[in-house]
Amino acid sequence: MTDLERKLQGKIPGPDTGIEVRRTMCDICSPGMHCGINAYLKDGKVIKIEGLDGHPVNDGKLCTKGLANRQYIYREDRILTPLKRVGRRGEGRFEPITWEEAYGEIARQLNRCKELYGPESVAFYSGYSKWYRQMLRRLAYAFGSPNYGCESSACYTAAFMAWKLSAGDQGGPDMEHSDLFLGWAFNPFHSSYMAARKAMKLKEKGLKFLIVDTRRTPASEKLADLFLQPRTGTDGALALAIAHELLRRGWIDLPYIQRYVYGFEEYAAYAAQFNESNIEAITGVPYEQVVAAAELIHANPRMSCNESSAPLCHHRNGLQNYRAVLSLLAITGNFDRTGGQLLTPHSYMHVSCGFPTREEEFLYETRPTGVKPPVGAPRFPLWDHLEGEMQAMDLSRQILEGTPYPLRAVFALGMNARMFPDSGRMFRALEELDFFLDTDLFLTDTARYADIVLPACSSFERGEFKPYPGGVAWYTSPVIQPLGQSKSDVDIIAELARYMDLPDEPLKAGYEAFVQHYILDDYGVTTEQLKQAELPIPIAPVHQHRDLEALEHGLATPTGKYELKSAIIEAHPQWGLDALPTYREPLDGADPEAYPFVLTSGSRIPNAIHSRLHAVPANRSLRPHPTADLNRADCARLGVEEGDRITISTPRGRLTVQVHPTLTVPEGLVNLFHGYSEADANSLLDADHLDPYSGFPAYRSTRCAVTKEN
Repeated sequence: MTDLERKLQGKIPGPDTGIEVRRTMCDICSPGMHCGINAYLKDGKVIKIEGLDGHPVNDGKLCTKGLANRQYIYREDRILTPLKRVGRRGEGRFEPITWEEAYGEIARQLNRCKELYGPESVAFYSGYSKWYRQMLRRLAYAFGSPNYGCESSACYTAAFMAWKLSAGDQGGPDMEHSDLFLGWAFNPFHSSYMAARKAMKLKEKGLKFLIVDTRRTPASEKLADLFLQPRTGTDGALALAIAHELLRRGWIDLPYIQRYVYGFEEYAAYAAQFNESNIEAITGVPYEQVVAAAELIHANPRMSCNESSAPLCHHRNGLQNYRAVLSLLAITGNFDRTGGQLLTPHSYMHVSCGFPTREEEFLYETRPTGVKPPVGAPRFPLWDHLEGEMQAMDLSRQILEGTPYPLRAVFALGMNARMFPDSGRMFRALEELDFFLDTDLFLTDTARYADIVLPACSSFERGEFKPYPGGVAWYTSPVIQPLGQSKSDVDIIAELARYMDLPDEPLKAGYEAFVQHYILDDYGVTTEQLKQAELPIPIAPVHQHRDLEALEHGLATPTGKYELKSAIIEAHPQWGLDALPTYREPLDGADPEAYPFVLTSGSRIPNAIHSRLHAVPANRSLRPHPTADLNRADCARLGVEEGDRITISTPRGRLTVQVHPTLTVPEGLVNLFHGYSEADANSLLDADHLDPYSGFPAYRSTRCAVTKEN
């Protein structure tokens, strides 16, 4: 083998090998990460992926999802041209068309629905990824529809709502200065690997960890000084019991409460109902562990808390559970204090970067007035009050029922119908539409129902503005040419706005103009400067925390205080919601004798996020078959062993999958990861088993039955 051949085999960049390295980022998962990537290219094609040294998020590391980008980009089912359906919806028969033909058909169909039913009859929906959402919202509003919505109808937003009710804005943990970290549903080893590294380093320096989770996880095994394992969905009761024990022993910050907290007396009286007489029966946690948790909190006064956007909120009592956990910060004086939870207002795309922007001005300045309320508003009035956008968990019902008004078209980017509870109902709703457009990289199960499918670019084929915590940002550039005729999502939106001549000049000016005018002009930085940067660079000064400054100034709540009792809910008794963080039983109404197990479908696995990587061979090889985790004692009673097949059933239907006996899940719980086409966990869920506060689906608390499959 020659020296050149060895270099080529090793993928060594240089003029002799023709291999070059270009920098971009991974957008497979949440905008809270978006790690930096070195992409090795030869002949215009990505041949190797590495983490980008010096990047503020990952500093050279990548998880299994990020490392999958090469196979992800070149998946065999990439859509390469605009497509028009020629078969039945769901059949997957399409013919290629031009972009001009696609835009013409989209404009005709959307305008037809507007003329026949009104602009509100068209819903604009965003799935993954999320980077184009400001533009999509503007498109909906320019069209005249109030119905912009996204997958955040089931992810993150309920936690943000809990913070808005409590403190007026988002809070985040000052973990580096904490004595104790309350890791409630904290499993970064599977969902945020750099946070796991940080936690391990802080533990070595002496940080204590109180881990609370329904399952045993790497966090409970590697981090926990004390581990509490409540039954799924009973977190609020457990938090109230810990609060009661702190209150009973006087281990609270009473001067802080008297000055900065609203609703304490009513909250304390309510928390007293959760005590040694009932908490083990409700949660399964022995009361001596509740006492131990209170003692650990008292012994380590500076406490911060995990921000868990999904696990706590994926129950019909989820938002209230989240508020109950947050209340522990308030009664111990750990909000707006060093080592506790600090206000972290969003800068961009729901990420706190330490500096303000005019993103919300761009989002809402063209919001139509005098129109009908968005989907879900009558059913979820608190969601409507705080978020003012479509609650997409009510989308399928309104399409099928036509109340309170008809919904006849959906304009979607990256829609995944399998993320909806009772996903079969969502597919039936898509069949009923007059027009359905989906934009995606791949011909997904959902895209197969579309009338028009548009091909989108990956993050390797387009540029994107991306700020990060610490006041830094960059603007990536394409590292490869778009595959086929694919386009970036924001170019599709702006081009369609121009084609339809919608009345919104900033929208028609495009994404880069939005970023420049509404974000960067305020800091004297240009997109061109950010494109030239090899790594994110400082663009704005970062606000420095001062203890109690926000509380002294007054929070963005009606009382200006931290609210244990929500003044917003209190002022709207017609909603029928509780102003205190009350607890209710989480499970659905199915017969517990017929359905003695509990199904949870929302957990993370390291090699996938939702359904995005199930078709990537390397990642699929790590969990090749849809598999349910079941406690070993339950497996013994059922007579099943590793790899045997079990049938999981609910009143909505049944699935047969392989079983994995484990001690990570408690007895009576079935953990089935979602997103598999051949075994769709969410098809078993009740589409109406939703949180009345947020509209969030109960992914983690559905009664089910389990039988051995012969």
